[in-house]
Amino acid sequence: MARETIVVFGGAGFIGGHLLRRLLEEEATLICADIREPSERLPGVQYVLADVRDLSGFRVDQPVSKIYNLAAVHTTPGHEPWEYYDTNVRGAVEITKFADQAGCSNITFTSSISVYGPDETAKDESTKPTPNSDYGHSKLIAESVHLTWLDKNASGQLVIVRPAVVFGKGEGGNFTRLARMLEKGFFFYPGRKDTIKSCIFVGDLIEWILEAERVNQKKTVLNGAYTNRYTIEEIVETFREVAFPKARAFLVPAEVLKIVATALRPLSIVGLGIHPDRVNKLMVSTNILPSWAEERGLATKDRLKIALTEWKASTDGRFF
Repeated sequence: MARETIVVFGGAGFIGGHLLRRLLEEEATLICADIREPSERLPGVQYVLADVRDLSGFRVDQPVSKIYNLAAVHTTPGHEPWEYYDTNVRGAVEITKFADQAGCSNITFTSSISVYGPDETAKDESTKPTPNSDYGHSKLIAESVHLTWLDKNASGQLVIVRPAVVFGKGEGGNFTRLARMLEKGFFFYPGRKDTIKSCIFVGDLIEWILEAERVNQKKTVLNGAYTNRYTIEEIVETFREVAFPKARAFLVPAEVLKIVATALRPLSIVGLGIHPDRVNKLMVSTNILPSWAEERGLATKDRLKIALTEWKASTDGRFF
């Protein structure tokens, strides 16, 4: 039997690297297409430089059985508004066009919980999206591009994944910044401790994605987040239990912390992650329910401590 050929757009990123490592177990021909070089080249993966905003020169010599669209401009804050649409929407258009040219009828697209917009109300996959950021809007438009592609493909299969905060080795984002601060011995809660920050370990997210593909439905939409819907305090306390027992956490009035964050904003480039917009984000919940994963009987509960312990072990105890 001929080996499957799988193309992972955006495979040089955090989630992409973990996905490729997992897909190596499937004995497929793997092609990573990304605008940047990966931090680690995995044996058995073909790496190709490609810009999803223009794939007119991108070719694969053999039939493509599956495409992953992980390519995105996503850091917020960090980009001008137009940049989110330029990559996220144009990329969706170009990738679905490539799928047609390559005869591929199977796409998995990583969207975001940002399509729901942040607030205190719990949201599952049936909740109507109401994004309030350019990133969220761009991801919702990209979803519609993929759905339009699916409508035109009688045999097509589309999995749309809406991850919450994804953490694990190589993440370099919210959880890594938190670990760095706790390693320094402190963390400041901005105005409240009970903000819900839905999250998921990268290894769990990938297994959920693969399960969604095995279900083999025409369209699947799933949220990538744990049922517990951990608060910031629960996340900090679990980090302390797993790795930083001497770290202390303090509740600081939000306005005071914003002033400090503005003054120390230049230090964010050396790992403190202090940015006024991030302080604002910490005060608004992302309250996401993984109804699809729960219905499938996947491991959605009480995973945070297990996941942080696994992450710690993979990085010699430092998380970065």
